Amino acid sequence: MALASPSLKMRALRLLGSREYSRAELCAKLARFEETPGSLAGLLDELQDKGFINEQRVLESVLHRRAGQHGSARIKQELQGKGLAPEAVAAAVAALQATERVRAQAVWRKKFGAPAADARAAGQQMRFMAARGFGNDVIRQLIKGGADDIDT
Repeated sequence: MALASPSLKMRALRLLGSREYSRAELCAKLARFEETPGSLAGLLDELQDKGFINEQRVLESVLHRRAGQHGSARIKQELQGKGLAPEAVAAAVAALQATERVRAQAVWRKKFGAPAADARAAGQQMRFMAARGFGNDVIRQLIKGGADDIDT
């Protein structure tokens, strides 16, 4: 006897039990399991009404997990990829940019610890920080003057 496949609601709740998901993310993950047209939209509406799906919690979760490791550009990209409201993303990124230098300094110190000895090492440090999503002006100031020259 074959086991019945989990219902759409059970799949959604299982996903939401592991981490916060935006409505767009859940829609993308669950679309292939939708048996009748419109059932997924109805389920997502129900979950949103009951508070299981909350875009603000998704935003805060990403900020909490990523802010210590990544710059505002990379976090903005991740938030946009989750399908969050552009206004909420813009507000979160604006708040992050206020602490961009301090966060960049912490990441740089953890990875490198000392100023670059030559141009090649400086280029490597700059590429690393850019890949983490920090702004060019912050990177230049950090690499050029070392971590101690950044005003917080």
